[in-house]
Amino acid sequence: MKVERNRSTNYRKRLKLLKSGLPRLVVRKTDSTVMGQIIQYSEDGDKTLVTIYGRDLKKYGWAFSPKNIPASYLTGFLLAKKSSAKEAILDKGNRTLKKDSFIYYFLKGAQDGGLDTHAGELPISEERLYGAHIAKHYENKKGNQFHLVGEKVKSMREEINKVIDNIKQHGN
Repeated sequence: MKVERNRSTNYRKRLKLLKSGLPRLVVRKTDSTVMGQIIQYSEDGDKTLVTIYGRDLKKYGWAFSPKNIPASYLTGFLLAKKSSAKEAILDKGNRTLKKDSFIYYFLKGAQDGGLDTHAGELPISEERLYGAHIAKHYENKKGNQFHLVGEKVKSMREEINKVIDNIKQHGN
């Protein structure tokens, strides 16, 4: 029986990550949310230590999309607070990191939450972090539904800070 490999795992990269001895920080984006996991290698099979989804942010007062840049940051922050791991190394899979990638914002959130990601300085924009690009999108929209969202987005910085405070108080 011939087994065909679908090339979904780059085993050379995986081996490098495993040789570090650190848990892997896996970050993915689905059609509906951002997801982060901390996974520890074991000979019996990888063990998932913690999994956080962007939709989990609703419990902490997040009323916006669970997959945008600010949600990526907050999901990383929440993952760091929920995790018992103090450090992890990024496992980005087969993704190529581009400018303003949600992964950079996720990592920044994880770092700010206290997780050492060994990522160094991250190329993030504070304006994008606080949703200025989203507010700009709604500036020229007409109609009641767009007006309400547009007004709410203008206060996104305060919303992000409220969610961070809620995570700090109730996140563990």
